[in-house]
Parts: sequence; C-alpha cells; structure tokens
Amino acid sequence: MNYEIVIGLEVHAELSTKTKIFCGCTTKFGGEPNTHVCPGCAAMPGTLPVLNKSVVDYAIRLGLALDCDIAKQCRFDRKSYFYPDLPKAYQISQLYAPVCKEGKLEIDTKNGKKHIGITQIHMEEDAGKLIHDNFNDCTLADYNRGGMPLLEIVSKPDMRSGEEVIAYLEKLREILLYLDICDCKMQEGSMRADINMSVRKKGAEKLGVRTEMKNMNSFKAISRAVEYEADRQISILEDGGEVIQQTLRWDDDKGTNSPLRSKENAQDYRYCPDPDLPPVNIDDAWINKIKTELPELAQQKRERYIRDYKLSEIDAANLTSHKNISDLFENITKLSGEPIESSNLLIGEIMRLMNKTNTETENLSLDSEKLATLIKLVVGGKINRKAYKEVVEKVFVDDIDPEKYISQKGLMMIQDDDAVLKAVESVLSSNEKSIADYRSGKEKAFGFLMGQVMKQLQGKGNPASVKKILTEKLSN
Repeated sequence: MNYEIVIGLEVHAELSTKTKIFCGCTTKFGGEPNTHVCPGCAAMPGTLPVLNKSVVDYAIRLGLALDCDIAKQCRFDRKSYFYPDLPKAYQISQLYAPVCKEGKLEIDTKNGKKHIGITQIHMEEDAGKLIHDNFNDCTLADYNRGGMPLLEIVSKPDMRSGEEVIAYLEKLREILLYLDICDCKMQEGSMRADINMSVRKKGAEKLGVRTEMKNMNSFKAISRAVEYEADRQISILEDGGEVIQQTLRWDDDKGTNSPLRSKENAQDYRYCPDPDLPPVNIDDAWINKIKTELPELAQQKRERYIRDYKLSEIDAANLTSHKNISDLFENITKLSGEPIESSNLLIGEIMRLMNKTNTETENLSLDSEKLATLIKLVVGGKINRKAYKEVVEKVFVDDIDPEKYISQKGLMMIQDDDAVLKAVESVLSSNEKSIADYRSGKEKAFGFLMGQVMKQLQGKGNPASVKKILTEKLSN
C-alpha cells in the first residue's frame, strides 16, 4: 500500500496489408514454413527494400485516431542485433524520426476518465519465428513472418494498475479493429504487448528501475503478469535489495517470470539511418485525404445507436464491443428495418450461442440476410418466438436456409381465421367453468383458455389472432 506501480506499454500491431512492408510477399497467416519468403525479406545480398505505401497510410490513420502529431517527414533506421530469426542481423525500424508523436488515448477507470499519453507510433518490420522442436532436440527458423508490417505504439508511463493496462489495451484494440488496419488476433500474434514497469514509494517523483516483459499476447496473462511483477519488485525493495533492469519472460502456466537478458538501451542497438530507404515526405493533402476517409469509430457508433435507434447505453456498448458484432448489427438492421429486434437477437440469442459453442468474436461469421429474414417472419407474426429461437440456432450452427427449414418442419403459424375460430369454439364448448370464471373477473381464466386454444392448434396459432377471436367470443 506504500508503493505506486508505474507502467508503460509498447504495443505491436501487425497490419492487415496484403503484402509485407518492404517486399511483395503475402502477409497471409499460416502457410508451410518458409513459403512466404523472397530474396528481399530473406536478406539475400544485393536486394533492396521498397516501402509499402499502405503501411504509411495505416500509420497516419491510427495517428489521427489517437490525436497524434503527424510528421511531415519521417525516416527509417537500422536497429542492429543478432537473432537467428532476423536474417539481416538488423531490423528496419524508426527511432529518431517516427511517423507519429505526442498523442493520447482516453480510457474508463473506476475513478472516471483518464488520458494515457502516446509517446510515438513508428513503423517497422517483424522478425521471423523460432520453432523449438523438442522431439528432435533442435530449433528451426520459419521466416514467413519476417518483414511483416508492424506499427509499434509506445505509451507514456501513465498507467498505475493492471486494470488500467487492460482498459488501455481493450480501447486500443477497439480502435485498431474499427480502423480496419489490424485483425488483433492475439492468439496469432497480430497484437502483442511489451510491459515496462517499475514501482516507487507513493509521493516520490523519481521513477524506479524498470523491467520489461516481452511479447505478451493475452489479456488474462498480462493482468497476472503485472500483479506478479509488482509484488516481486516490492518484495525486493522491502528486503533492502535493488531491482535489476532486465528483460523478463512470463510463464503463464507457472504464473511466474524469469530473466532473459539484461535490458538493452538504445545505444546497445547501434541505431543508424537506413541508407537504402529515402525519407518519407507527408504533406497536408495526404493527411487530409486520409482524414476524410476515416471510418466511424466505436464511440461514434454508440452515440448514433442511442440517438437514432433509441437503444440503451448498455445495449449500444454491447453492440460495439467488437467490429464484427457492430457490422452484423448494421447489416441485419438495414435488411430488416428492425433495429430493436436486431439488437435483441445479437445481444440475446447470438451471444448465448457464442458462449455455448466457445466462438471467439473475431471468428463470428453469420449470414445477415438469413437472420433478417427470421426477424421479418417473427415480427410479421408468421412464426412464434419458440420457433424463431430454434431456427436462429440452426442458422448459427448449420447455416441452414431458414424458410426451407420452417417449411419442412411445419413451423409456420396458422393465419387462417376460420381455423382459429373453430379451435376457439371447440375449447369454449368444453370449458364452461373457465368461461364463468373469466366473466366474474378472474383474469387467469383467460390465460388458461388461450393456452388450450394454442394447444389445439399445436402451437402454430398466431397469438394476436387467437387473443382477438377469443376476446370477441367471450364478450358475446
């Protein structure tokens, strides 16, 4: 309780461009090892990098969304270090003149709104991937990921708890998804975070010695890692020791971390301007063009849903929790003309089925037309709510044609008033006591009679039609 945690994050977002940052190789995830590689990203002698313009576009897009200053000129640097999955023995990155600087991101905390400062956003290439083969006792290098385009978002050390870290990451992921520049699939490594943290006595101005935990790709793991590392550093200081500046590896299975290496500083990487890449000049026309093309972000959508569709704040927040959900909601609403029903469908049945089947939101893929058709059928009184839920689940699980399924299963409600009238007359003829109870003021008797009519119609009666005809008959 006498200490304050100080945390800054370096978040790497793998961009959704079609090709890599400095060559024409595909960025498609997966593939056999070393099949998405060319002489350029494999660092063969004599090859030269050519910058992918879309990477700069995406960087500007994110910089504008995070209220950053966009550099009128940025350039690339070489960050030298040897690693088996880095063929050039240096990484092309940005240090001295990054594309974006001095932004901010607003998060919600238990104490209200808080702004987290953004030091810079810079463009860089990713390294390959080492695969540790325990069976053959060897380590193999897969260079498919080498040269993938990254944006590194470096925050100021403004976070003070694991909760604030998660709030920041969730908000940043939301923005990346709605900008459509990163799929943020943490399990595939397309969004990962390095946690820089230290502790200091409350009220102290000087920062403590920081450690860094690399390549965290799970919110749950990040939360646990922050709590563990804070406790570890505080214990060291309380025992009279000194925290060592180092890079740590988090083991989520054991719930502990271990040292990887002593923490490097910028000078250890021997940064120097990359001689093969000219500076990138960004004029106002370029920035303004991207500004006019910025998509509607989640907060703007929430406000519009509340204003135009009369949804509650909670429902609007649920519908914008992920771009996939929001896109599905808007498509269904456009096709059905029923925003409230579309909202209830997604927040109710669809999210229930996602939980039931352990479907991740980013993997959700449903046919909007089929769901809109179902909404029209239930709103139009063609099927009842029970049948509606049944068919929604079949669409979710098996992607069936809803109209064919309803026809085959005989789920369409009876619209013939004559058939309803006959069922009402049959029920009334054998339930004189219930009729008397209703006419003496016992409202429950009406519900009983309704149930008997629906039973006789095998659940296919239109409740509105049944109620209307039953009321008329009881009034005679």
